[in-house]
Parts: sequence; C-alpha cells; structure tokens
Amino acid sequence: MSEILSGLLLGGAFGYVLERAGFGNPNKLTGQFRLTDWSVFKVMFTAIVFAAVGLLFLERVGYVDAGNLFVPPAFLGAAALGGAFVGAGFAIGGYCPGTSVVGLMSGRIDAAIFLLGLLLGTVLFAGIYPSIEFLTTLGEYAKADSLPDAFHISGISIDVGLIIAAVGVFILGSWMEKKSKGPVSSQV
Repeated sequence: MSEILSGLLLGGAFGYVLERAGFGNPNKLTGQFRLTDWSVFKVMFTAIVFAAVGLLFLERVGYVDAGNLFVPPAFLGAAALGGAFVGAGFAIGGYCPGTSVVGLMSGRIDAAIFLLGLLLGTVLFAGIYPSIEFLTTLGEYAKADSLPDAFHISGISIDVGLIIAAVGVFILGSWMEKKSKGPVSSQV
C-alpha cells in the first residue's frame, strides 16, 4: 500500500511541476519540434544529467551498488520504432502520455481527446501484440549493460560528456529561441 501511495504522491507532485512549467500546453510542447521552444529539452536534459551524476555520486560514497541495479536489455531497433511512433503522436497531438494527463487535469478538452486516443491505441496495440511481438526484440544490443561498458570508458567520462552536451543544448536552445522570435521592434 505504501508503494501505491508514494507513487500517487510523486506522480501528483510531478504533474504539478509539469503544469507549473507550462508543459500542459500543447503549443509549448510542439514548440520543441519547431525548434522555437527548448524548455522541454532543457528540463529533460537537466533531469538526465542530475540522475547520472547523482547515481555516480551515490555509487562512489557506497550508498548504491550499481552492480545490483537492474538494467533491462537494450533493443535499439524496437526503441527506435517505438520512439518514432511516440514522437509522431507527440508532434501531431502536442502531448505525451504524462502531459496529456496534466492537460486533462488542467481542463483542456484537446488533452482529453488525445488521452482517449492514447487509450484506444493502447487497446489496439494489445490486440495486435501477438502478431508483432517479434518487433519488441528488434536490434538487441547485448554487448554491454551501460554506456561506460559499451564505450570502454569511465562513468565520470560519460557524466562529463553529458554535462558538456547539456551546456551545448542550453546555449543552442537559447540562441534558437532568440532567433525564432526575430528582431525586437520598438514602437513609439
């Protein structure tokens, strides 16, 4: 019961943060595909870097044993196919599964329609799953369980690379956002 309660509390808090950040608005979300609003990229990249650096730190101080963490097998082909479908739905509808719930709770009718489509798509997928199950294991990458293992470099090197990439995303995103707004005209 405590797992359900903690999941509901964390989910509610996450939804609140998404709404406060404006991620319940499909215009803000589709702005990432038009490269005019980099908020989602910045937030997600920050979360990835924070988790990676935090996990490495917790491992170094002995609080977490990375060897005991479950890492599911990587199916690169299946991930690319699923990512393409989810990305297309995101670009067309303006929502991902989480933000559609946030939009619904904010009273947005378009979010309710998107969420209904998402649920119908899930039922359809479950119905045809036996005939397409082979796609779920497409492109298995079994050579390593983590990026440091795959590239034969240290976890710190991966984290430094992530931090550099995040800084690059922030700089590029800020530049693209300014560029998309065009020159500011002064009116008298």
